[in-house]
Amino acid sequence: MKARHLNREVRRTRHLSAWIKVEGRAHCECQVLDISTHGAKVIVASAVPDRFELAFSEGGQHRVCEVVWRRAKMLGVKFIF
Repeated sequence: MKARHLNREVRRTRHLSAWIKVEGRAHCECQVLDISTHGAKVIVASAVPDRFELAFSEGGQHRVCEVVWRRAKMLGVKFIF
């Protein structure tokens, strides 16, 4: 049996502050632990919906996200737009 190799996208470790926005309003602050072109790993303090906007504190960038996995207060999200 051949070993199966998964090609993972390069992730960059970051410790960025961001805000989770739901329906255009700030919902809660969060920390981005790592980020790639197509997604991020985020730590949140409260429950968040499956789809939200991630607004980075530095640079003013916003990304629409969809939750791919959840582990306690840690989320894996993919960027939609």
